[in-house]
Amino acid sequence: MNKIEIERAHQRVEPHVHRTPVLTNSFLNELIGASLYFKAENFQKVGAFKARGAINALSQLDKSIEHVATHSSGNHAQALAWGAKKLGMKATIVMPKNSPQVKVDAVKGYGAEIVLCKPTLEARESTLQEVLAKTPGKFIPPYNHEHIICGAATAAKELLEDSKDIEAIIAPVGGGGLLSGTALSSKHFASSIKVYGAEPKMADDAQQSFRVGKLIPSVNPNTIADGLKTSLGEINFKVISKHVEDILTVTEDEIKEALFLILERMKIVVEPSSAVALAVVLKNKELFNNKKVGLILSGGNLDLTQLRLWKK
Repeated sequence: MNKIEIERAHQRVEPHVHRTPVLTNSFLNELIGASLYFKAENFQKVGAFKARGAINALSQLDKSIEHVATHSSGNHAQALAWGAKKLGMKATIVMPKNSPQVKVDAVKGYGAEIVLCKPTLEARESTLQEVLAKTPGKFIPPYNHEHIICGAATAAKELLEDSKDIEAIIAPVGGGGLLSGTALSSKHFASSIKVYGAEPKMADDAQQSFRVGKLIPSVNPNTIADGLKTSLGEINFKVISKHVEDILTVTEDEIKEALFLILERMKIVVEPSSAVALAVVLKNKELFNNKKVGLILSGGNLDLTQLRLWKK
């Protein structure tokens, strides 16, 4: 995935997605002792960066394909449903039974068919195969695909264009599409930048894999950052291993603290997966002190009914 491929991906997605703003906040800058630049993908189509990868992948399919399918806990599900509707395709989404209701409702709203399954990767994949056997179509992976990664990379590309002299970028990591895309954009458009992954301690397969140099699947992840429960993909892992400085983890309480800081101080709605990036900066102030730091707020599909449970 070279510079030209990311530039072409950006040309494909630009007519369909928002060029989301880059936000700053003086309170958080003073709290951390750094200059923070938040790429607000919570304002993106379908409320998450996933719209970029989905529309990039769908735009490159053969015109004869009428049906697409995937498995996802939420944001990729919404993105594929939205993209398929936009391009005149049918979509079937396999979703775990414990997916946030706000995301299930959004997928239905985009006209996709939903098939529920047990909340395990094995169940997702086997159910998807059943769907495709019944209704032939094209599987669009949520993260482990070059077209998805290049689409996700366009968020960091825009961040680097809109905020000069950034020294580090932090992106949440679940399956690894956003982090690997961010790492590639940083390499191709600003090679001196250090890229860090942000991950819940309760779903830390990416950090484990990164530290030992081989893929370690996620086992029973239990985190409020539902978008980061997926295991790291093979293609993503290869990119991350080569181009990411480190993967840093945070506790559930640290995620909640960061989430409420964003809600209360920045006055914007983000989901817990987005807050993991700020939580990492708060936990590692010395690492980012006096630096210009980009943070990708991956999405804003927050289940508002959970807020009172998370507030101390």
